[in-house]
Amino acid sequence: MTHAAGIAYSTSGEHYLSYADGDPQRLFNFTSHFAYADAQLWSVIARRLRFLRADGRDELRVLDAGCGPGTWLRRIITEAHRLGFKRILATGFDIAEAQLAQARNLTRDVRHLPGVSLSIEQRDLTHPLPEVDGGVDLTLCLYCVLNHLPKDSLSAVTAELARVTRGIFITTVRTIGSVPTAYVDSLDHTRMFRQDNAQDRFEAELLDGQHFTIPSHLFAAEEFRTLMEGGFAIEALRGLDLFHSRFSPDPRWNPEALPSDEALVRVLARLEDRFATHPAFIDRATHILFIGRPKPV
Repeated sequence: MTHAAGIAYSTSGEHYLSYADGDPQRLFNFTSHFAYADAQLWSVIARRLRFLRADGRDELRVLDAGCGPGTWLRRIITEAHRLGFKRILATGFDIAEAQLAQARNLTRDVRHLPGVSLSIEQRDLTHPLPEVDGGVDLTLCLYCVLNHLPKDSLSAVTAELARVTRGIFITTVRTIGSVPTAYVDSLDHTRMFRQDNAQDRFEAELLDGQHFTIPSHLFAAEEFRTLMEGGFAIEALRGLDLFHSRFSPDPRWNPEALPSDEALVRVLARLEDRFATHPAFIDRATHILFIGRPKPV
């Protein structure tokens, strides 16, 4: 992530936590703007943790590249401890100082669990990773981290993430047809925004007066597949949240007479499964979800 993006996410501070991750006291309730995507991501991660434990593993090594306020690390450590892992070695890093400060504060509840070793560090993902080859069971790079990197750095970054991973790598990125975002805060806190796809640049002004310009490259599915194939054998590449964000009631606009409908939620889930890899839909998902294993060297 570039320094401009680091400054923007630092300035946002706690606003980003509530927007991106919801209530930090409700760790597994998925209350954020991306609640559906969060729940889907968590099901993938939790299944991997159960698989490792069922395979007799009692040590887990986790790396979260672009960890933000540390929410995903808290979830993973909490669940891994519940499953009975005796040693949990976790590292999260980010370039945004304010997000790292939040991560250090919010992970206090898991840092002192028996067997847990947690490190929260300031690093730039475009630099080589210090982790040893094949040392990580679960490597994460979630939501828009890769969108903010210079295009000419992506191949090297992907190669590094593959090098340190022995288990699986999970990432999500914004697509070329995704609904608009202000990245660091919700659109109702945004006065102006513009995505310049010719220059891979995003500019916004928030209601509090903050103005920022950061790198923002939106990915097409086939472009992202080609990038990932350089270092990973692909287990899954699918659209994430094609319908839920577009059909969820918004209290800023919809009357209370239009509540959430459980029958509609079930229909949307079926539609997600059916069209998540469809060429006409995947590039219009909110994110692309990628799961891969490092290719043998």
